[in-house]
Amino acid sequence: MSLTPTISIEGQSVPRLIYGTAWKEEQTEDLVREALLSGFMGIDTANQRKHYYEVGVGRGLKAYCDVRGCARENLFLQTKFTFQNGQDDRLPYDPTSDFRTQVRQSFESSCQHLGVKRIDSYVLHGPFHYGQGQLSSADFESWSEMEKLKDEGFVKFLAVSNFGINELTQLLERARHKPQFVQNRCFASSGWDRRVRKLCEAHGILYQGFSLLTANLEELNHNIVKNLCEKYQKTVPQIVFRFCLQKNMMVLTGTTNILHMTQDLDVFNFSLSEEEVLMIENIAEK
Repeated sequence: MSLTPTISIEGQSVPRLIYGTAWKEEQTEDLVREALLSGFMGIDTANQRKHYYEVGVGRGLKAYCDVRGCARENLFLQTKFTFQNGQDDRLPYDPTSDFRTQVRQSFESSCQHLGVKRIDSYVLHGPFHYGQGQLSSADFESWSEMEKLKDEGFVKFLAVSNFGINELTQLLERARHKPQFVQNRCFASSGWDRRVRKLCEAHGILYQGFSLLTANLEELNHNIVKNLCEKYQKTVPQIVFRFCLQKNMMVLTGTTNILHMTQDLDVFNFSLSEEEVLMIENIAEK
């Protein structure tokens, strides 16, 4: 087992690859434990029962820590606050309360699920009016409460997910604490979310890419990728993840295959050339 290489942000080690737990349901506990035993040191989840089983994540964390004799605080934990329009009826807060209260209740529920008192990265899980390019009072009220959690020491980093260029620009204009991470579905057809990544780079924000494989099935079947796999004797995911790392992204992967977990982490013993990185970045134009 080799541990995930990390980068230091504000004095805290943050893993370059994070294990994502969406859509795992009853397998969540076992897969989280196996991912950590394979070498992942970061877990991404959400207090959104519609797509995540956060209680199962907490159980997996406990099982791993019991085996290794370590504290959960030694791991990088990232979870999310999700508005009601992204939830089903299993809500982690009182929907009749104001957004500040909903954020606080959801956060406290997450801590209980995960067995911790603080969260490394707390994510606003998409704008209230998703896809409309405009933030609302709900977003700013929720972000303000998240900033308060950071001020109180309960959260180390703040982040957003599913934010387009307009929403991110608006948040940066008004936020007291800027997001440290932006987590987006990363499409090769948009230059791997080039515009958002460029804005992140300008503001010292780390970009987290998810659905790197499932969102790009056609592009990853291109001969460019096949040839690189043959050249480096690596799998398609390994080539894609290496590309992302060389573009200064953090990588989210949610494989349910234990062998693939180990393979996904084995991307630090080779490098793509600048020309190869450029070919992959522009692969949708080929």
